[in-house]
Amino acid sequence: MATSILIVDDDPVQRRLLEASVTKFGYESTVVEGGEAAAELLTSAGGDAIDLVILDLVMPDLDGMGVLERLRKAGRHLPVIVQTAHGGIDTVVSAMRAGAIDFIVKPLSPERLQVSIANALKLGALEGEIQRIKKSAAGTLTFADIITRSPAMQRVIGLGERAAKSQIPILIEGESGVGKELIARAIQGTGSRKSKPFITVNCGAIPEKLVESILFGHEKGAFTGASERHIGKFQEAHGGTLFLDEVGELPPEIQVKLLRALQDGEIDPIGARRPVKVDIRLVSATNQSLMDLVSAGRFREDLFYRLNVFPIRIPPLRERPEDIPELARHFAARFAAEEGKPQLRGLDAAAMQLLLAFRWPGNIRQLENAVFRAVVLADGERLTPAEFPQIEAQLEVADRGPAATAEMPSTALDLPPVEDGEPHLSLLRDGEVRPLAEIEEDAIRLALDHYGGRMSLVARRLGIGRSTLYRRLRETGDVAAE
Repeated sequence: MATSILIVDDDPVQRRLLEASVTKFGYESTVVEGGEAAAELLTSAGGDAIDLVILDLVMPDLDGMGVLERLRKAGRHLPVIVQTAHGGIDTVVSAMRAGAIDFIVKPLSPERLQVSIANALKLGALEGEIQRIKKSAAGTLTFADIITRSPAMQRVIGLGERAAKSQIPILIEGESGVGKELIARAIQGTGSRKSKPFITVNCGAIPEKLVESILFGHEKGAFTGASERHIGKFQEAHGGTLFLDEVGELPPEIQVKLLRALQDGEIDPIGARRPVKVDIRLVSATNQSLMDLVSAGRFREDLFYRLNVFPIRIPPLRERPEDIPELARHFAARFAAEEGKPQLRGLDAAAMQLLLAFRWPGNIRQLENAVFRAVVLADGERLTPAEFPQIEAQLEVADRGPAATAEMPSTALDLPPVEDGEPHLSLLRDGEVRPLAEIEEDAIRLALDHYGGRMSLVARRLGIGRSTLYRRLRETGDVAAE
């Protein structure tokens, strides 16, 4: 969806000129005749679709300063370009203090207007990111702060808003990089626990021997090396929200303790004489199917039903292409400002089509990194396909079909020929099926050798988390692979 610009002017000739220019620049336009209509639109639900406002300062019903004041009181933060026929310094200063991001004097040239719009959108994106960071840190991030134009994500937001009104346990499902933590923070910022602690725990990144201590805490002297008392994540989150990311990676013995903590509302710190009461809102997340883990005996069924009370699935980026243009423009504006490239005004049409054609297996995180790299490479005013060489190369391979894919060592597994009628990985030994653990070890070693020790790729091809792969390697003694 194109960037939407609201034009507010009581002069019909000026409105038509602005609308023609905005359309020529490739943006969508909405036109209103006065300040009252603009303020009403911008402070309603329909105002969320507006990305920028071109606002006349002098109007008969409600002037531009009045519109800016209404926006400030409503807590709406979006870039506003003020235009007027009278460009005195006092007027400029007043408009800027009221929240305008730029000031242009009539009659305005199309070139000046185009530059002003591009700069305003860029600064607006950077300011929006700063606001999101501040709200995230303060625990007040809401669903209105999430950048999306996708109907699929609107359904996710609808579920999140419903869940936020209660204390029901939530399980957020989705591939890596889709924004599970962002949804969790928005749930907290929308509910009764906003501004309270939001504690994140990546269950797959904690060494197995430290999981219990990190989650539940320990007393001084509880074990060798416990030189002082440690407050666990449950107690840190008391009164707020505990977000357990990659919850499927928890070891079985910790799953038992987590189940008890959720059932009884209390935890047992290591070495403590009595349980400790905790009041938390639990939000869990996983990029795996917990039901499959239950079937495989790697996750407790009773804990699964305790966590999976209100599941929310976040669709991958390939299922919501409407979000790609908005996110790409946002990332481009942000990184252009951070990298000191004020001349960069966004992406050209060919680059945008390139991004829309890609499947994004790494989802939003991969898109963000691709745009970051493109901004660093860019020398011109707009990002072109030349700044996305890796994306272009992968699309070319996909376009050439299966034959080209077979040429890539990272996607084709060249197994040795089958001998004596036995399956690959030697599933049989002496006429009997080998233990599953041995077959799994052989599969991991084969994948490590085939993919040159690239751990992220090995984990992805084997269908397991990276932390799980490292744990399997430690268990088998194969810790040399990097």
